[in-house]
Amino acid sequence: MALIRDEDKKYLVDEFNKKLKNDIDVVVFTSNNGDCKYCKETLELVDELAALDQKINVVKYIFEDNKDVAEKYGVEKYPATIVTPKGVEDGRIIYYGIPSGYEFGSLIEDIENISIGDADVSKKAVELLSKVDKPVTIKVYVTPTCQYCPRAVGTAHKFALLNKNIRGEMIESLEFEKEASDAGVSAVPHIVINDDVTFVGAYPDDQFAEYVMEAFNHKE
Repeated sequence: MALIRDEDKKYLVDEFNKKLKNDIDVVVFTSNNGDCKYCKETLELVDELAALDQKINVVKYIFEDNKDVAEKYGVEKYPATIVTPKGVEDGRIIYYGIPSGYEFGSLIEDIENISIGDADVSKKAVELLSKVDKPVTIKVYVTPTCQYCPRAVGTAHKFALLNKNIRGEMIESLEFEKEASDAGVSAVPHIVINDDVTFVGAYPDDQFAEYVMEAFNHKE
């Protein structure tokens, strides 16, 4: 049974036809171990997406068999889904856990933004982010039924697209329960920047960028 409904496929075909400019890679790391809850479904989802437009290319790796490649992308767990320009081994825009439910919309937005090579971000946020010249990691803990989470994920991923020093991670809290618990997640979206600055909620991008700068300045 298909994971993407026929009516949604028709919409996406039209949407991709209008918006996709350059080829992109959707890189997926899965595992043959039985402990991966949604590896199979993640592969099915990205394969269905790739069938909708020839500019979407799926690259698949088994985590245990490709540790060197996983290290290049900065992948630490699975399933991991990365969106990047075609042929670019860069894990700055990543989903840990299946990008389903409301997060499916985040994945579509990433595909379009990366294909275009730009993202809609406020002038103030762009100005703040331009100062980030050292690595910053933004972790956004979500659940599939959280309707506010895609906004936070989308903002983190836009920031990563606009600045090569920023990495945006979506982490599905139900799939990675221990990690979410260790991070103190009790409500979502729960954002942790550089394992230092934490806040909860889907903030406008200029306020989000201020939190990024707070974490960045702590690292100085």
